[in-house]
Amino acid sequence: MSQVNNVSVNNISQTTPVKKVVANPIQKQIPADATPTRASDRLELSGASHLLAALKTNDVRTDKIASVRQAIQDGSYDADGKKLDAAADKLLDELGQG
Repeated sequence: MSQVNNVSVNNISQTTPVKKVVANPIQKQIPADATPTRASDRLELSGASHLLAALKTNDVRTDKIASVRQAIQDGSYDADGKKLDAAADKLLDELGQG
């Protein structure tokens, strides 16, 4: 084992006695007739205010929703991506002609 030398750091060394620090906390005086208030939480969303405003306006395209529901019910809704495949094929055809 190595022996610890008497080293001083920030004017504190092994020979400096430890001093007890006692501080009296500041006591806030509350009137006897005061009613305690409850803290409340608050949430702020930066950059999302326009989305929240749009949701609050209830601007829902019910006509579009109704047409998609009808297409799903009658089986004509394109759930397999056939329109996407057709668009990609058309794009490739146009690129091949150029």
